[in-house]
Amino acid sequence: MGAKAKRNLHVPLSGDLHDRLRAEAARSRRPATIVARDAIEAWIDARERLAVHEAIADYAREESGSLADLDPTLENAAIEHLIVKRRKR
Repeated sequence: MGAKAKRNLHVPLSGDLHDRLRAEAARSRRPATIVARDAIEAWIDARERLAVHEAIADYAREESGSLADLDPTLENAAIEHLIVKRRKR
């Protein structure tokens, strides 16, 4: 976390989840707070990646069939490239 000030967060856990966290901490030989912090960070990272993926998918759906979908000049160049490549075989 570098030079940034650390902040504490009180998270009540069910007995079962607390036991599972402690067991994982023991298995990995790491403090439970580190295991919990890493798990929270991984979950937030995954949620952020999912949000970016969904935003890209939404944009692709909205722009489907428009000039933003595929540039006609670029599409023609790709088709021409494939035709020339096929003739050379």
